[in-house]
Order: sequence, then C-alpha cells, then structure tokens
Amino acid sequence: MIRVGLVGFGMGARVFHAPVLSSVEGLDLAAVVERHTDNAAERYPGITTYRSLEAILEDKTLGLLVVATPSGSHFHVARQILEAGKNVVVDKPLALASAEVAELIWLASARNALLAPFHNCRWDSDFRTVQKLLHEGPLGRLVHLESNLDRWRPVTRAAWKEDPALGGGLLQDIGTHLVDQALVLFGKPESVGAEVLRERDGVGSDDSFTLRLRYPGFSVTLGANRLSSLARPRFHLRGTRGNFWKWGLDPQEAALNKVTRIGSPARGQEPTADWGTLSVDIDGSMVTRPVTPIPGDYRLYYEGIRDALLGKSPAPVTALAAWHVARLLEWAAMSSEQHREISCDWTEEPEEDLTKAANSSTAWGSTSSLPTPGASSIA
Repeated sequence: MIRVGLVGFGMGARVFHAPVLSSVEGLDLAAVVERHTDNAAERYPGITTYRSLEAILEDKTLGLLVVATPSGSHFHVARQILEAGKNVVVDKPLALASAEVAELIWLASARNALLAPFHNCRWDSDFRTVQKLLHEGPLGRLVHLESNLDRWRPVTRAAWKEDPALGGGLLQDIGTHLVDQALVLFGKPESVGAEVLRERDGVGSDDSFTLRLRYPGFSVTLGANRLSSLARPRFHLRGTRGNFWKWGLDPQEAALNKVTRIGSPARGQEPTADWGTLSVDIDGSMVTRPVTPIPGDYRLYYEGIRDALLGKSPAPVTALAAWHVARLLEWAAMSSEQHREISCDWTEEPEEDLTKAANSSTAWGSTSSLPTPGASSIA
C-alpha cells in the first residue's frame, strides 16, 4: 500500500485527485496540507491534516505527494518536494515555463524520484474515442482536426486565475490539456499560429485562445473561451472519406464533483444522446451513425503511477511530455504577441540536459532517447 499526501485541497484536489486516489487499489489517501481549514478531514475521516508543506515532508510514511495548489506555485512546491527526495505528481501545468520543467526533470533524476504531470484528459471518453477512430481510419486521410473546450463563465471562480503571475489564464489551464492531446495524437507540429485574448470585462488574465498547429498534409485547431453559452463541437474531424462530430464534455468531472470515491459501475460512460456522430462516404452515399464511446477513466492514470512506483511500468505521462507542452505554449504566446506564425524549431530543445535525464538509469518512466516527431513520440 502506497500512502499518498495531497498538497492543497481546493477544487482540483477535491474533485479530481482525492476521489480518484481513493478509488485505486494499492493507494491510500493518508494526508493533506490545508493551512487553515479541515475540509479534507470532513470528507475523508482519518486523514492526517498538516498545516504546511514542511510538515508533510517530515512524514516518512508517505510514498507519493500530489501537488494541487494554484498553478503559479507548482514549480516551487514541486522543487521543494523533489529536493526532499519525494516522489511527486503535479497538477497541470507542471510549471509555467519550459526552463522550469527542465530544471525539475534534472532534479528528479538526481534524486531518483518520480516526477509526473497530471495530464488526466488523456483518459477522457471523447479523446480515447478519437484515438480509436484515427487508428481504425474510417475517415480516410485526415485533413483537419478541431478540438474545443468552451464554457459559459463570465465570472472567474478563483481570484488567482485572473493573475498571470500566479499562473492564471486559459492558455496555461485548458491549453495544457488540448496541446497535450494534440501531441499525443500527432507528435510535434512544424509551426503554430495563435490568438490569445482577454474577452471578458475588466482587467485580468487571458480567457480565450485559438491555436493553429501545422503538420505535413493536415492541420489542427485548438480553441477555448469562457463566453460560449452554446459551445462549439468538442471534436470535429474531417477526412477524405467523411467526418466525425462530437459535442459535450466528458462526464467524469461532473460525476466526481458529487462523490468522495468512485462507486458507480457506469463511471465515465456517456449517455447515448451525447455520443459522437460518424458520417462516411460509402460508394457515393453518406452513411451516418452514432459511435459507441470508450468510457473515460481517470483511475487509469493513478493506476499507472502506482505501477511506476512499484517498478512494474514507466510513468503513464512523463515530465518530458510536460516540457513539450510548455514549449509549444510559449511559441503560441509569442505568435499572439507578434501577430505571426512561429516555426517550431525543436532543435532549441535543451537536448543535452534532457537526454541525460531521460537516459539516466535513475529516471522514472524514462525512454531510451528523446522523443522524435510522430504520434508515438510524446510519452
């Protein structure tokens, strides 16, 4: 049994981490850092509450710490945990800059500690279904993929999300997930064009973005905003033989918001009304049918973390993947500021440092070499 400590108990910890951790065999949600409240103890009787990061680092029984603090603190908190020689999962984004991610990779390697970003949207139902469709190829040659995650939120829920210095902004938040999914599907793009905007009234961080990723022979458009009362499709794929449309959001967040543990056998399953639609040209006639989705399951992420800690498998998401996401987001911000498309010169990658970290015999979830372009290149 691996005892786990949560650093922070805001919405991310309460909705995503705690219920999932509590539902994975072999993991024991044992401790939490809450500076002034006891919300975790009310929801999870028997959990130990610490009032500081320093205090929880003294608990030698914990085999894993999970950072669920505001985004701007992720780098500093994760660095302190790694310096103490502890294994750590960090909510997205792993850090606000690619240079900070690289520093954490080096530190994790030096301390023989696991460092993994919480890119849980790889286990969304809709994304897993899109992966399956692209593998099976009913659309023919893909020419364009559109991925959107829109909501109606004219007022920000957390004050820190309006402060870019604290990690606020939709590009770092939702952008991390959408870019990570694109990299998983297609590898590294050749260039990126972007518009990153503030659309809501008042001063604050960005709340809308559109990213255009160019690949040889096709393109990917990623978008999100907070002023969509009727959202765009979550996914729209166009190919030489047909299209796939998918509206609605993965149901796991809404379900996890109501529970402390996953108990429903229907977890991650979408109602039939929300299934995506495949429309394919067969012998000159369009044949349209709903696509049975693959259920989403965030537990698979933490099952992978458990197995990595036990030495059974690599980490389900490596810190190198977080570096690629952070670098692409930096190019996107540059594109928006300069009003031009930015070439993704991946030779800028700190190859020597990251190669050493990736190839180190002590690096958790390491691969034999740095990723190369392609759908399988982003671990």
